[in-house]
Amino acid sequence: MSSISRRHGLIAALAFGLSLAVPAHAQSQDNLLRIGFQKSASLLTLQKAQGTLEKKLAAQGVGVKWVEFPAGPQLLEGLNVGAVDVGYVGEAPPVFAQAAGADFVYIGHDPASPQAEAIVVPKDSPIRTVADLKGKKVVLNKGSNVHYLLVRALEKAGLKYSDVQPVFLPPADARAAFERGSVDAWVIWDPFLSAVEKQTGARIVADGRHGVAQNYAFYVAERGYAQRRPQVIRTLFEDSVEQGRWIKANLAQAAALIAPLQGLDVAVVEQALRRYQFGVQPLSPQVAAEQQKLADAFAELKLLPKPVRIADALPAPAP
Repeated sequence: MSSISRRHGLIAALAFGLSLAVPAHAQSQDNLLRIGFQKSASLLTLQKAQGTLEKKLAAQGVGVKWVEFPAGPQLLEGLNVGAVDVGYVGEAPPVFAQAAGADFVYIGHDPASPQAEAIVVPKDSPIRTVADLKGKKVVLNKGSNVHYLLVRALEKAGLKYSDVQPVFLPPADARAAFERGSVDAWVIWDPFLSAVEKQTGARIVADGRHGVAQNYAFYVAERGYAQRRPQVIRTLFEDSVEQGRWIKANLAQAAALIAPLQGLDVAVVEQALRRYQFGVQPLSPQVAAEQQKLADAFAELKLLPKPVRIADALPAPAP
């Protein structure tokens, strides 16, 4: 079987797993796919700019609306209140959303990108290791993928989460706090990570490698939409795979296209693209188990209002 055939078979399996028997009148509805994305998500930013998905879905009589959010937690809230149908987020936001009662399903994930998130300190900081963070102020976006990175990195260094002083700010405000020295370290993802490295000389103390944090990116969908429109989701995945492959084969050109859309230097975007991995895949038992570990860790730290079962947010098997 060719690589193209395998890829198309994989995408078909993803969408087939979402398919349930629904009335014909329901299938005739939902002629608009509302996608929640973050400008920092280079793949979706490129898809939006290129209009490739719109062209594919036009043949199905489906339009596309792109809804931008500042970070994953806000995106999941948008999904929960019905503002979007599908979203693309990091590992932690879906867990917090599920604990809050959001009704969504995981419909796919990109491969792990452990280098695309890290703990950074100013270039002249005396902090050299994660252990040096004890008692320090660490700024991060609450409920995002880097929240888990911090928990795991501290654990690996023999520290507790309570050994640091978390400061919760979204990326733009966190960058400002980091630069003025009101915090000691910043836990952040790309392309913000590459930007602060190249623009301020910030040093990486630890990233997600060596089994600390896998840093998966997940595609999630409102449960009812996933059940009603598997073909639309299949088309989204086909376009995501195509665009992701093109990015990796044309890093410089892709960075030049994406950089002005993100308001970043081309070199910053190219470095971020090198760290991210693309190619949507179905959730394997291994990935689901990793996500359950994240949920359990947050529950133990009392960061969640209640324990979460990842299995409850997986698509029902096809009949």
